[in-house]
Amino acid sequence: MVQHGTEVDQYVKPEFGRVADAFLATITEPERSGAAVAVYVEGELVAALHGGTSDARTGRPFTADTVVPVFSATKGLSSVLVAMLVARGDLPDYDSRIGLVWPAFQAHGKGDVSIGDVLAHRAGVSAPVRDLTEDELLNPLAMADAIATQEPLRTPGTSHQYHAVTHGALTAQLVSIGSGLSVGEMLATAAAGPLDADVWIGLPDALSDRVALLMTAPEGDPEEPSPDAYWIDRAITLGGVFDLMRMNEPLLQKAELPAVGGIASATGLARFWSAAVTSTAGIRLLSDQTAVELSRLRSAGPTHFAGEPPYMQWGAGVMVSSEWDRYLTPASFGHDGAGGQIAFADPDAKVGFAYVTNLLGDWDRGKSVVAALEDSLR
Repeated sequence: MVQHGTEVDQYVKPEFGRVADAFLATITEPERSGAAVAVYVEGELVAALHGGTSDARTGRPFTADTVVPVFSATKGLSSVLVAMLVARGDLPDYDSRIGLVWPAFQAHGKGDVSIGDVLAHRAGVSAPVRDLTEDELLNPLAMADAIATQEPLRTPGTSHQYHAVTHGALTAQLVSIGSGLSVGEMLATAAAGPLDADVWIGLPDALSDRVALLMTAPEGDPEEPSPDAYWIDRAITLGGVFDLMRMNEPLLQKAELPAVGGIASATGLARFWSAAVTSTAGIRLLSDQTAVELSRLRSAGPTHFAGEPPYMQWGAGVMVSSEWDRYLTPASFGHDGAGGQIAFADPDAKVGFAYVTNLLGDWDRGKSVVAALEDSLR
């Protein structure tokens, strides 16, 4: 397919042609950025599309092998791993007190919050009270030690506030308790490896030349800062040690950052989510009941610190259908990423979906492709 000067290599079943059309329209700056989308239905790949540029410095094209930092879409991967451990009995159920398995987190009265609430951004540690170090950024268990001992920013369990980066420390600690592995190790051995899916939390050195260069979109007018902007900003920067564009650094790509550091191809990410709800490549990651428990609504509505609607909604670490992002049906669950990435599973339609891009910006691009998929499934 050639249009607007953009060549898009594609595989798409005829009945999903609208997905291809919608995808092509999302590549607005093909000379410096690109994107990919993949869709599985009932375990079968029905669309795999990619186009544009993965590295504007060299003109390297965006291909099927291109992998992209997916930012907070990583939280969905980590949360599925925790769900697998809960289902196995290697971690207690979501309603159990976090202090039962993580005694250090009981400091300053945090131990009574449930594991499910911790995953649903209700732990009260959305940002560190002191500036974290580079070593704590690169080692999620060291970050976990730091936030376990701090005072909560609000009473845990009473309200929610997005744990933009510290969520990875929480899931890393839970995965370590339940499996003895790091999040990246468990992802590789229990999910991505068996699925032969190009998804990593901690990119192998040999694959660094496949990573797309992140590009920023033109900035709009600056927003008026809210009184709560300090804590919202610290949730991302951890006091200055992190920002989104640092994911262009090989050091951070190779580190295990279970909230923001996942790197994946669209096909690999969609295959992971497909396996969460239906047999895919002979693998099923979650039972129907486990998926229901994972995606049960736990956080909705206005956040503790100031924020504007539409609000996101969460289950036990996964985003669920909301006015922010409807996905396909009310049963859908997954996670979006700060660069405009969208990845989710739908148990009703037996769909695994992923849209990835190296042009940071709005989520309307991916949502438009989801809308085309919804039309195609009718």
